[in-house]
Amino acid sequence: LIERMPTYTSNIMSSLVLTGQRTMSSLSFSYDTLRSKYGITTVFGEVVGIDPVSVKVTLADGTVLTADRIVMAPGISFDDVPGLGTSDKMPHAWQAGPQTALLASQINAMPSGGVMILTIPKTPYRCPPGPYERACLLADWLRINRPGSKLIVLDANPGIVTEVDNFTNAFTGLYGSVIEYHVNAEVISVDPNAMTLTTTAGNFHGEVINLIPRQRAAHLLAVAGLNNATEGRFGRVNVLNYASTVAGAEKIHIIGDASATTQPKAGHIANQEAKVCADAISRILSGGSPDPAPVTNSACYSTITMSQASWLHALFQYDAGTADMKAVAAASGASTGWNAENFEDMETWFNALMGDSFG
Repeated sequence: LIERMPTYTSNIMSSLVLTGQRTMSSLSFSYDTLRSKYGITTVFGEVVGIDPVSVKVTLADGTVLTADRIVMAPGISFDDVPGLGTSDKMPHAWQAGPQTALLASQINAMPSGGVMILTIPKTPYRCPPGPYERACLLADWLRINRPGSKLIVLDANPGIVTEVDNFTNAFTGLYGSVIEYHVNAEVISVDPNAMTLTTTAGNFHGEVINLIPRQRAAHLLAVAGLNNATEGRFGRVNVLNYASTVAGAEKIHIIGDASATTQPKAGHIANQEAKVCADAISRILSGGSPDPAPVTNSACYSTITMSQASWLHALFQYDAGTADMKAVAAASGASTGWNAENFEDMETWFNALMGDSFG
């Protein structure tokens, strides 16, 4: 297992750091159990190159590792935003870590009656309900802690992309006096010094700006020539085993946010894809074939207030006609509204997912 960092920081639940309800340390997980209980060898370093033909990995320190199969889970990177440069005045906080803590400090320094802006990029992006639940969470915090403040949500999409009923009801009802929601508001350029955004829906100014840029697979995928989907943003895979569909790269498997499938880019799905991929590789290395009919499921909770949540669930089955995963309508859906019990269940779900992933 090659990892950049010796500990993993969860993106899931990280928006609760912004409201002071969780700490960064509560989102950190080590690889100790994977080593001690399962005998997995860990190498901490940066992968700078992958050779799909010879099936080799090159690290930043020059180390070259050879394998029978390589599984890539490099995550996401962000498009450059004209005018932003290296400024940290408009953090995305969409990769949990220093930017999460930075945005939390900016929010805490915001005056009452001020304006906060949150931008939502065009799909596909990591965690479809994530920006909307963050908007709800921040609106609730502003309502309680910074009376008279406004949250402007600039959505580059034509409308709310998931859990439409719950988020619409929250935006227009619960937070009607706090949230100002704009659709088709794609960011064109920014001025960090003036704290302004130029968008297709007009110009906006805020004291705090949570700028979430459009996303693509981590740069490593393009370096390896495996970014053959979604205008070169992500990697197309065979969902029976998550092998790349690039000719000659059949021994390179891509899972998680970097892959292009009909499943959402979500933490729970990444866990599911990993299991399908691992099972397929185990079968292949034993001389067999992948499961011809894999099933995955996606489950998540959305914080609608600082103490109440909604839920969303989807079941996917392999469809031979499209050679992709197809959502099963009868087994998919969302909660009607939100409540405190869901908020408690969210913690149980999170702990189970992290426990399953890290032993």
